Amino acid sequence: MNVPRTRDETEAHLRSILATVPDAMVVIDEHANILSFSAAAERMFGYSESEVLGHNIKLLMPSPDRERHDGYLKHYLNTGERKIIGIGRLTNARHREGRIFPIELLIGEAWVGENRIFTGFIRDLTERQQTELRLQDLQSELAHVRRVSEMSTLATSLAHEINQPLTAIANYSETARMILAALPPNEQSERLADILAACGTQVLRAGEIVRRLRDFMSHGQTSYRPESLTRLVTEANALALVGTRQHGIEVDIDLDSKAEVVLADRIQVQQVLVNLIRNAVDAMLGSERRHLMIRTCGEGKFVRISVEDSGSGLDEGVAEKLFQPFITSKKSGMGIGLSICRTIVEAHGGKIWFEPAPGGGTVFHFTLPAARGSGVPE
Repeated sequence: MNVPRTRDETEAHLRSILATVPDAMVVIDEHANILSFSAAAERMFGYSESEVLGHNIKLLMPSPDRERHDGYLKHYLNTGERKIIGIGRLTNARHREGRIFPIELLIGEAWVGENRIFTGFIRDLTERQQTELRLQDLQSELAHVRRVSEMSTLATSLAHEINQPLTAIANYSETARMILAALPPNEQSERLADILAACGTQVLRAGEIVRRLRDFMSHGQTSYRPESLTRLVTEANALALVGTRQHGIEVDIDLDSKAEVVLADRIQVQQVLVNLIRNAVDAMLGSERRHLMIRTCGEGKFVRISVEDSGSGLDEGVAEKLFQPFITSKKSGMGIGLSICRTIVEAHGGKIWFEPAPGGGTVFHFTLPAARGSGVPE
């Protein structure tokens, strides 16, 4: 049974709503004068309600909206053409101190007796914008590290492959010179000997160039410092899952609170995680069940991180050579992603391996050194 409320009780109830609604709420009349200003609006704009009541709403707007708002409202009242009301928009607002910040604005319209009012719901997007910028920065950093790591892997692999024919060329050149030296000397044989000597010199020079390139790419400066594993995992997971919402992947993350800090290069470890998570997503695209599980747990002086998928598992022929360069199960893959992961993990003093997941699919594990007793930077 509903008990009729007095006017004072109704007003008190509305005030309690205004005081607790999380988004800022501002009510204006047909002349754009402020009738109500919620507690969240006070915190957002820096004004108290008593300071803004009766003032035009354009007080809260930067240019050029400040100069145009009354014209917008008049146009709507005359034509009924909706451009914002009931639609919403992303725009900017102005703080009491003059600071401009991004907002999401939703406006509703209602009649109270013979008076028309407009209610605006305002959400500050500053934090969301900063998060998006942070993700963009991380994506740029990861892309840079990935390119450098790919070049390192390519340089190492090419050095190994090229050094063999270079060695063979040097040996053949030296053998040819020895054969020429045993023959009666003449002008042509002396010329050939000089050419072969020059050939051997250039072969050695080519080998030195390849060696220096390999050493430069594989011994770059790396900074290891205490890092929050929660931050590493959550940021990498957000980056790796960008653009995968349509695939309907269920994600669970189980982090060991007793194994929170690792000694690592943040960007490099996030590159490993992003690569493993994206591989897991690709492995599940053909599966009816798509469940991704990320776990961490302490193991003495190390922390183990596991990325498990519910895909069809790995082909035995590929599995044996999975961490070798240019080995891949993807049609368009280069086959150096997991090789890079192994290089990064081993450079940290850890190890990486995989095994069949208990419920089907594959689980990749890798370890990082725990940073016991070390503070985590913000």
